[in-house]
Formats: sequence, structure tokens, C-alpha cells
Amino acid sequence: MKKTLINVLKFLLFLGIGLSILYMVYQSQNAAFQEECAIKGIPDEECSLLQKVISDFKGANYFWILMVLVAFTLSNVSRAIRWNMLIRPMGYRPRFINAFLTTVLGYFANLGLPRMGEVVRGASLAQYERIPVEKVMGTIVVDRIIDVISILLVTSLAFLIEFDTIWQFINDKADLGRLANLGNLMLLAAGGGIALLGLLYLFRKPLGKTKLYAKVRSLVLGFWEGIKTVRQLDRPWLFLAHSLNIWLMYYAMTYLCFFAYEPTAGLSPVAALLVFVFGGWGVVIPSPGGMGTYHFLAQTALAMYGVSGDDGFAWANISFFSIQLGCNVLIGILALVLLPILNRDYHPVNHKEKQEMDAVSV
Repeated sequence: MKKTLINVLKFLLFLGIGLSILYMVYQSQNAAFQEECAIKGIPDEECSLLQKVISDFKGANYFWILMVLVAFTLSNVSRAIRWNMLIRPMGYRPRFINAFLTTVLGYFANLGLPRMGEVVRGASLAQYERIPVEKVMGTIVVDRIIDVISILLVTSLAFLIEFDTIWQFINDKADLGRLANLGNLMLLAAGGGIALLGLLYLFRKPLGKTKLYAKVRSLVLGFWEGIKTVRQLDRPWLFLAHSLNIWLMYYAMTYLCFFAYEPTAGLSPVAALLVFVFGGWGVVIPSPGGMGTYHFLAQTALAMYGVSGDDGFAWANISFFSIQLGCNVLIGILALVLLPILNRDYHPVNHKEKQEMDAVSV
């Protein structure tokens, strides 16, 4: 009961943060929209940003939104195959359908609590495939490390290609003093983290005698076994190909969504790359599915290419809610229903243990 209450409170906290950021973005953009209406002589009652967003959503080209959902699904197909490739060296052969459905179930869980999706994803596959959960979580650690490297590489590529555009925007819009303060805070946080690691190292001997240490050590060893699987891949080039496809499909989602909305339909593939990067970091920031943070950063990137704030806000909502409602919610609920049905009579086998038993019997 206590754990449930804590999870509910966490959900409400992160949902509140996401809604607050979204509301602040809306309020800021609505004020600018009202000023623009006043200049044009449009009455206040005919000038509602919310009504504009609803109208733009209704007028969107749903063929391209469907293509966005197809790209998202293809990325998850590659993610499920890549995940199975990490698990197989441990002697397990998870079914593709289980890896795929637990992956989309993880996205669904992230809408409730940020980063909870990784736990739900790993625990669900461990349950249906009879794999120790710590080993599965070790492969998810690898999966996420690769994602971090990937988003850093894509971010570097976007900044390298569009450095002049970004720098010009910063000079025109940003408060450099605030940016400097943010940098100081990041350095302070990094220093605090290094200091904490130093204290743990100094007191490592007394800490090593505690039950907590033994439990953590056991979990770490399980994680490490999962992490080591990346060195035992049968087909590393296929693994790399699926990794590339995941991020290519993520990028395609942004570019395809441009065509769904008239004010962004003429933007270039390079613009899509920068908007994708900014929006991607908005999803990384802990809020339900990137609510609010995605809107703010995607809208900011669109502004660099002359898209007005109200149009940028409308596009961000079209992109965000198409993916969240069209994929994460609908397919997530479908996964929740199908997983118990598909695994009712399924009995997974540890192939490594089976080979060892066959060798002993011989």
C-alpha cells in the first residue's frame, strides 16, 4: 500500500511538472499571439491559441501522421531485435513478439513515471521469458548507453552542420549571463558528484561489510553479465544496422511530421535534424513523455527557421500527441492485453543450460 502511494505521488509530481511547463509555454505563446491579433485588429474573442491548435490539428494531413506512426513502429522493431541480440549470449532466446510488446509497454509506462519504462520493460520480459531480472536490466543498461552515445553523436552532427544558425539565434534571443550561470551550476553539480564518489571510496571497507553492500554487489554483477553480452554478439554489423535504423526512424518521424502541417511543410531535412535533436533532448528531460519540455525545445528550434511561435507550438502538439496517443497509449494498452494471452502456454528454455545438461547426459 505504501509503495503504491509513493508511486501515485511520483506520478502526480512528474505529471504536475510536465503540465506546468506546458502551461507556461502556452501562456507565453498565447500572450504573443494576443499581441499579434491586436496589431492585426482581430477581436480577442476570435483570437485563442487553444482554438488555433485544435483547428490546426483538425486540418493536419493525417497521411503523413500515419507515416510518422509507421516510422515509430519500425524503430521499435529494430529495438526489439537489437535487444534480443544482447540477451542471446546468456543462453536465452526471447520471442520477438515478447521483446517488441514489452518495449512498447515501456514507452506506455514512461507516460506515468519518467524512466519507469525501463523497469517495466525489463521486468515484463524477465517474467514472460523466465530470465533473472538483473540480467535483463544489464542488457537494458547497454541499450541505453548506446542510445546516449547515439544522441550525443546526432547532436554533434546537428550542431556542426547548423552552428551558424544556432549561434545567430543565441546572439539574437538568449541572455548570455544566464547561460554562464547555468554552466556554473552544471560544474557545481559535477563537483558534488565527484566528491560523493570520493567519500564512497574512502569508506569502502566499512561499507563492504554491510548487507546493503552485498545486495548491491549482487545486482551489479548481474548487470555486468548483461553488459558483457555486447562483446559476444554473433553479428555485430547487424546490431549496428539496427542501431542506425532506430535513430534514422526517429529522425524520419520529425521530418515526415513537417509535411503534416502547412507552416512546416517547406522546411529542409537539415531543419528537421535540428528540430529532432532539440525535441529529443526535450523527451530525455524527466517529464511524462517529454510533456512541456518537448514543446518548448521543438518550438525553439522551429523559431530558428522563421516559424512563428504559435505555429511552432501547434506543430509541437501535433507531433507530440500523435505519437503519444497514436503509438504509446494505443499500442501500449494493446501490449498490456496481449502479453498474458500470447504467453499463456509458453514455456521458454535456457539454451545454454540445455546444452550443459545434454553434455552431462552424454
